[in-house]
Amino acid sequence: VLFRAAFSDERTLALRDLVEMWPFPVLSFQRLLGHCRCGPHTLLGEKPSKLCVQTVILAVVAHLCRALEEPCRDVSENRCRLRLLDMTGLQDDDTDRGPQWMSLWSGTVALAKACIEVSKHQNECLKRGSKRHKGPSGASAARQTIGVEVRADLFVNGTSFGVLRDALQTAAAGPLRLKCRDFHAEALLSVAGTVSLLELLEPAGVRRVDLRFNNLGLAGLCAVLPHLARFTDLLSLKLPYSNVNVRRLAAGADVGFRRLAAQLGKLPCLKELNLGSSRLSGKLGQLLGDLQVPLESLELAFCYLLPGDIAFLSQSPHAPTLKKLDLSGHDISENFLPPLRRLLEETSTSLLHLDLMECHLTDSRLDALLPALCRCSRLRCLGLFGNPLSTSGLKTLLRRTVVLPDLRLVIYPYPVDCYVPQPLRPSSGWLSEDAVDEERFAALSAELCRMLVSSGRANAVWTASFCRHGALDYFTL
Repeated sequence: VLFRAAFSDERTLALRDLVEMWPFPVLSFQRLLGHCRCGPHTLLGEKPSKLCVQTVILAVVAHLCRALEEPCRDVSENRCRLRLLDMTGLQDDDTDRGPQWMSLWSGTVALAKACIEVSKHQNECLKRGSKRHKGPSGASAARQTIGVEVRADLFVNGTSFGVLRDALQTAAAGPLRLKCRDFHAEALLSVAGTVSLLELLEPAGVRRVDLRFNNLGLAGLCAVLPHLARFTDLLSLKLPYSNVNVRRLAAGADVGFRRLAAQLGKLPCLKELNLGSSRLSGKLGQLLGDLQVPLESLELAFCYLLPGDIAFLSQSPHAPTLKKLDLSGHDISENFLPPLRRLLEETSTSLLHLDLMECHLTDSRLDALLPALCRCSRLRCLGLFGNPLSTSGLKTLLRRTVVLPDLRLVIYPYPVDCYVPQPLRPSSGWLSEDAVDEERFAALSAELCRMLVSSGRANAVWTASFCRHGALDYFTL
């Protein structure tokens, strides 16, 4: 209770004293703050206070440094029993984030610097060989018990690569041991840099590896993926924007792609796969063919899939187990509709989250899809942003989907008839939000709300703003 109050009010002196005298072996941010509400969010919430999180980290550093100086006194007086600091679950939603909030990147850097600082202090104590660390064997034995394990989600890019690498190298045998749950790396880390960090991670407990915007290409992925086999608990692999393009493969020279598929098949527990923005036309069956267990989350946005790829997926062992499916960025044409309907029918008992954003869905195409969509009885979230639907089409969508009892979030597009006519529009087909007739759109939004209330679904959220309604994470489904 004291910790929650101090964290909520940013009472850093109280937080410091509480952590330095923590009477329990575990201090978990999620357990202490994740279920304690403060306004519309939890105390941990989407914006954890940087000041408070840094205070906790620095208090652990102070405890360990003091324990290294006086190991016997700390053990005998039981001043701090902390052995595990669990910092997993800190959110990294950059929407409206200011410098006062702790991001995943800044939290990673703070932890890395803390590991290095404690390790340096340990080396200084050993070098000094002070009398406090000599004498009875009890002092030596006490020193061996000094240590705190930190579990965290780590985020690294080119800027923070060096400090995290140094921390992982020193923390392995240091008093502050850094263990990773979810590993995120982006912004053009080299293949060698990515591999070096993966090799430094302790395998046990790593449940997700997310390598995005790294431009690894097929050759780079084939070099990185063998190093994931040691993560026997790995459930989620995210590889969006990896610059994989099957059209670049020469005829008969797709050995690299087969190798990639084989390496994915060596991940025994994989349940989530994201290959967004890879060009996989006609290769989905080959890519997923070696997987050992059915997937529960599959993100294939802007992957240039063909109707045959969707047909394969609808007949695969993955379809009946899928909880999350993202097929955004595909042209759902007349040829695409039949296999997509079959796929939705096969996923109907499991699907919770469906994204079909920017899929050129017109009113008539959506109408053809609705019977299969309405069979997805457990659907919670539906993303349709960026499709050329009309006001009439949206009303039909609402009336037809009110039968889905768990549907709580629909992200719909600005209707085509709510746009002010523009003489020039981007060649990509994107309609600018600035061109929306605000009065007409506000009237539609109000009408949709009235329809939800009259249907007994006032708790559902229908919105055209996807920025503040992030996609459901696989681990929260």
